[in-house]
Amino acid sequence: MNLEKICMQVIELTKNVGNFILAEKNNIKEKNIETKGLHDFVTYVDKSSEEQLVRKLSEILPEAGFIAEEGTATQKGDKYNWIIDPLDGTTNFIHGITPFAISIALMEDDKIVLGVVHELGLNECFYAWKDNPAFLNGKEIKVSSNKTVEGSLIATGFPYYDYDRIKPFMETLEYFMQHSRGVRRLGSAATDLVYVACGRFESFYEYSLSPWDVAAGAFIVQQAGGKVSDFNGKNNYIFGKEIIATNTKVYKEFFGSINEIMNK
Repeated sequence: MNLEKICMQVIELTKNVGNFILAEKNNIKEKNIETKGLHDFVTYVDKSSEEQLVRKLSEILPEAGFIAEEGTATQKGDKYNWIIDPLDGTTNFIHGITPFAISIALMEDDKIVLGVVHELGLNECFYAWKDNPAFLNGKEIKVSSNKTVEGSLIATGFPYYDYDRIKPFMETLEYFMQHSRGVRRLGSAATDLVYVACGRFESFYEYSLSPWDVAAGAFIVQQAGGKVSDFNGKNNYIFGKEIIATNTKVYKEFFGSINEIMNK
């Protein structure tokens, strides 16, 4: 399988679907917004974008199944599955702010082998495929070389549900506000992850996430030289609903703080 060729096809697809999303940005009205849950929204743009992605990805790799946020396609593949979020950052999108992104990963058996995150606000396409480095708009990227949490800029996201863990989560915010360069909440986990990959953030963590939020971005972080785990230091971050992503030099210190506070 030529993963580089497939990756280039996926990039071109995200550009085309991205143009559709941007063209609809100013057409969203309150009547077009559906509520899936508290703080969790979907629009016809999400659904139409996913339909376009599923249709074209099926042509690129007919044997692959899908794990898709809006449920446009539910058929699982025996070996290959696309994990897609047609619009990560829908709340940002409907309020006219950035970032918001298309996120696509290809899973072979239980391993991600390709990831593309196209952040549409700045027209930045981050991508990688197995056994190769990560790229941003054609230029190779690496995680930062910062060695300490004190010198780190940290990204996170607020949970949409599972508020049973909100108290320890708020403790982590308090800790990092006092022991780092600052904490940012952009509203798109896929974007947060690729910003770790290119060195804009040193670390990202969040819980109550879905596979389509993290699969592509986490893979890109790894291909850019970073480290990814769940809050226990294990590898259950795609389906385990929690993730830590850092450069390798701050991982031990950063993980230690998250593990100690979140797993009391």
